[in-house]
Amino acid sequence: MRNKFDLSAYLVIGPENTGGRPVARVIAEALHAGFTFVQIRAKHADAREVIDLTRAAADVIAAQEKSDTVALVINDRLDAVLAAREQGIKADGVHVGQTDIPPDVCRTYLGRDAIVGLSARTAELLDYVSGCDTACIDYFGAGPLHATPTKPEAGRTATGKIVTRSFEELAQLHRVSPVPVVVGGGVKTGDLPALKATGVEGFFVISAVAGAEHPYAAAAEMVRIWRGR
Repeated sequence: MRNKFDLSAYLVIGPENTGGRPVARVIAEALHAGFTFVQIRAKHADAREVIDLTRAAADVIAAQEKSDTVALVINDRLDAVLAAREQGIKADGVHVGQTDIPPDVCRTYLGRDAIVGLSARTAELLDYVSGCDTACIDYFGAGPLHATPTKPEAGRTATGKIVTRSFEELAQLHRVSPVPVVVGGGVKTGDLPALKATGVEGFFVISAVAGAEHPYAAAAEMVRIWRGR
């Protein structure tokens, strides 16, 4: 999976994002609409619940015959990825932040074929990509594009100010990054043409799909615009 994942339409989802609807059902609608990557992000769940969510997501992906094309990763929880794999669940990797388990440790435990993503504020990523070994990282998650209540910590400085990122900064990040870049943080349908023009490989969303009244319709519209249809 490491060499063929598609970041273009990336769904981040957990039970706190769906308005009480089953996570698996929202994932199924997003995949049917053309989403290409799924991250399970359940900040308040225990390991068993994260594993159960991952199992349900993997089953949905398999039911649509997309196990070879849609990647499934877990946010932060290297332990949950390892446990899920031990139970035979298709968990392709992990997504971490710069204050989480280091990417090289994740790579050591998950092996060379796993996907390891790293997120950070764009300014930090510009410094990071210019001065570090990215051999163990497969993609960067950048943002926020806008302030968002779904991830209130995104872009927040030590003083509490939220710093969002311009399309120009994201275009610069795309130019210097040795790995693909996916951008999120309050991304809306209207942002997609300008975001795609920066050259980044994809967008990620939470509430724009998981919290939408009609997740399939919301996801399909985003995919249509990103693909220029």
